[in-house]
Amino acid sequence: MTTIAFIGLGNMGNPMAANLVKSGYDVLGFDLVEDNLKTAGANGVKVVGDAASAVATADVVVTMLPAGKHVVSVYNDVVAKAKPGTLFIDSSTIDVDSARQAHAIAAENGMLSVDAPVSGGTVGAQAGTLTFMAGGAKDAFEKAEPILERMGKRSVHCGDAGAGQAAKICNNMILGVSMIAAAEAFVLGEKLGLSHQALFDVASTSSGQCWAITTNCPVPGPVPTSPANREYKPGFAAALMLKDLKLAQEAAGSAGAETPLGAQAAELYSRFEALGHGGEDFSGIINFLRSDTEKTTA
Repeated sequence: MTTIAFIGLGNMGNPMAANLVKSGYDVLGFDLVEDNLKTAGANGVKVVGDAASAVATADVVVTMLPAGKHVVSVYNDVVAKAKPGTLFIDSSTIDVDSARQAHAIAAENGMLSVDAPVSGGTVGAQAGTLTFMAGGAKDAFEKAEPILERMGKRSVHCGDAGAGQAAKICNNMILGVSMIAAAEAFVLGEKLGLSHQALFDVASTSSGQCWAITTNCPVPGPVPTSPANREYKPGFAAALMLKDLKLAQEAAGSAGAETPLGAQAAELYSRFEALGHGGEDFSGIINFLRSDTEKTTA
């Protein structure tokens, strides 16, 4: 039986690890938060006392951590303690430079590695329908793919080390910008006397169609499963969207790319979070746009 070490058992990591258990893998888990460990244990994960203990007997190590500094720190701590030939999969969303640094640490110790951030949020993690965007050598991706398939519905090899992270931040910059555009359209529609349903029926079937409307609609009613119907409980939190937009802006600066809409989206989500809404679904920015419009027209 393949043994998988899973380090980072938060809102995303815990359901991902649980799906690996359901698929028949022996999963050893570690997290710094006691409640996360309790949840993991209830899901069939074998909880261990530290990260090094988790990786010692593992064939595969999966990490799901908050930021690049955490990934690099964990890799520095545990890669040399793993068995020869262990595969390392990092599904955190981090900066490209840190992802490449983690790959280098793995390579220096003779390990295969893949950066494989995800799209799909907590709902996708629970349902096992995540999309993985993977970077790394082709043989590493081919070894990782069967593991990824147990946690998601699709995995795409995007290129060499760091390419998965590059694809993730580009994708989420599109998402952040399109959600703001969708929210602005619904606010304008309200002021012009359009019902939410009427605008949805048009936009969801014509040239305005996008995921931000058809799946994560920012107003209650048209899409019953959207967070707008449960007071914007995430979903995908606004704070996480802001994190990804900042990563995109950092990458744009390093690469010399002009991303004016991405920059504006980051600024708007920064203001939204500063008002205390970082824990809401990112589609909740429609309420910020409504209040901003009202202040402007008052």
